[in-house]
Amino acid sequence: MSGRDAIGLLNLAIIAAVLGGITYLYLTLTPEEYDSQTLCLADSFPPHRAVVIDKTDLYSPEQAAGIEDLILSQRDSLAVGERLSLYELNESGQLRNTNSFSLCNPGAGEQVNPLYRNPERVQARYEALFAEPLDRALADLVLPKDAPSSPIIEALARLAQDPTFDTTVPGRRIVLISDMLQNSDIFSVYGRRRGALEDRIPPADTVARAIRDTYGDSLRGVYLEIQLIPRDSWEAEQHGALQDYWSEIFRRLGMAVIWSDI
Repeated sequence: MSGRDAIGLLNLAIIAAVLGGITYLYLTLTPEEYDSQTLCLADSFPPHRAVVIDKTDLYSPEQAAGIEDLILSQRDSLAVGERLSLYELNESGQLRNTNSFSLCNPGAGEQVNPLYRNPERVQARYEALFAEPLDRALADLVLPKDAPSSPIIEALARLAQDPTFDTTVPGRRIVLISDMLQNSDIFSVYGRRRGALEDRIPPADTVARAIRDTYGDSLRGVYLEIQLIPRDSWEAEQHGALQDYWSEIFRRLGMAVIWSDI
């Protein structure tokens, strides 16, 4: 092989390498297609975190401020691409998607690699499309209300049947902000004149079976984080027999649960 042929082959190899590098960069750095309504990757099923505020009882201004801080901390702990939705169990005993807020985290400026994307532009997009809509939703979400019924377990089961939060969705997580004082046809914690708590509520397996009969096994695999709102004269039961009772119901429904105070 002549020297000229060797140089030609070397040039071809260099060109091939350059073209290969350009193709690789195009495929890896080209932004993926997003759904403009949800900010989620098109045709994807991202992990989904739902924050549910039980507004069927009033709470204090201090508790309202704590709830707002909690939701913002949930926002800040989202992975890029993870979906966050806000719901309230309202004064009618219905689960409502507050201000239709259900968006995927598009990534804040600090969450992107500055070699490939401009952090300032990414942060501006994050603020306009994700953070500001969340702030608007919070303006109403933390306003205290009151309601005659509190169907907590039914609301969770209905949420787990929603197409955006059903068993096909990975990483389902519910953050429930509630006093856990259930009051519905399935059971009620109220009526102390009827005796101790265990004497006025059905067995945990009866409640779990009733939920499965009506809503199927939709709650299985959901990770539940309960942020408990303390109530005067109820705290002993909220942190004792009532917590144990709820934990057993959730266990029978196939859910993992942790408890914290708001």
